[in-house]
Amino acid sequence: MTHRVASRTQGIEPFYVMEIVKEAQRLSEAGRPIVHLSIGEPDFTAPPPVQSAARRAIDAGLTQYTPALGTDALREAIAADYGRRFGLAVEPERIVVTAGASGALLLALAALLERDRSVLMPDPSYPCNRHFAAVFEGRAHLLPCGPETRFQPTAEMIEGAWRADSAGVLLASPSNPTGTSIDAAVLAAIAKGVRARSGFLIVDEIYQGLSYEHEPWTALSLGEDVLALASFSKYFNMTGWRLGWLVAPRPLVPTLEKLAQNLFICPSAIAQHAALACFSPEALAIYEERREEFRRRRDFLVPALRAIGFQIPVVPDGAFYIYADISHFGVNSWDFAFELLRETGVCLVPGRDFGAAQTARYVRISYANKQENLREAINRLDRYLRGRLR
Repeated sequence: MTHRVASRTQGIEPFYVMEIVKEAQRLSEAGRPIVHLSIGEPDFTAPPPVQSAARRAIDAGLTQYTPALGTDALREAIAADYGRRFGLAVEPERIVVTAGASGALLLALAALLERDRSVLMPDPSYPCNRHFAAVFEGRAHLLPCGPETRFQPTAEMIEGAWRADSAGVLLASPSNPTGTSIDAAVLAAIAKGVRARSGFLIVDEIYQGLSYEHEPWTALSLGEDVLALASFSKYFNMTGWRLGWLVAPRPLVPTLEKLAQNLFICPSAIAQHAALACFSPEALAIYEERREEFRRRRDFLVPALRAIGFQIPVVPDGAFYIYADISHFGVNSWDFAFELLRETGVCLVPGRDFGAAQTARYVRISYANKQENLREAINRLDRYLRGRLR
């Protein structure tokens, strides 16, 4: 039997980072000690209060289907957290609990993106975002963004790029791969412009809890027509639990519920019951200490990388990534990343996944690893680069 693959899949590229991860795994199995500065995943796991809550849920038999929008208790807890963290009143009825932030974005685009319409998003940005648009037979309209705007678009850039087929804008703040946030005033101007064109604005805030240089702030404060998605994966260290949420305008929620019922039935029941413990004082104290540890790692790694020759045009203010320029080494980032891996055992991510605008000159470096491993990586890179640049 020959299966004819749907044409919509042709524009969806593979996750190229997996090629270097596979090579790192091969070297590791051969006995090479690998230091990963590649993985976009906290090295911390869910803290004891969350693990205990999961065990209690299993023991109590709380493992059956929940409502498609999530349990009332979790929606209320998330709404209360917006009040505690941002001083913002968000109605629990606007919160849609999802199977990870990816599930949230899939629901949002399924509800809002028509076939052959385009979504404006920055280049560089998280690759799955543009591929999600392709799944719904829409298009990603990438806006090249450089260090002069902290790799984020401005309202003027979006206004200049808006076309007849433009449906909306998808942003991330803080961003993967750059770790940079959008200034509140700039995002307000973007929202105003998109609103004037009857478009939608979706803001990915999955790294919002891992911000280091400014007071907590959410795009939801710009109006109830703004959609924001978040996750229990990054700040809350629950990557494999696959739990996130979307805050949407109330009139859109019935459509999202209908889609969620058909596409996912419901998010993981065990993960939802466990996630309630994320908002306990004990867990929040752990999360804040871990956030400070990520800040300490950034504050070590940025100057250490610069000292050995990496160019870092923008210091990240959030997430756990550094976007470094390696063009002066005279090799593209894809070849450079494999060269470093094979010669030093340090695994970085080439820019190829994140767009098309000058990605050959950038690598993404993750500091979701222990300080001792970061220091070991710097030592290895320093020795290698000294020999390479002689």
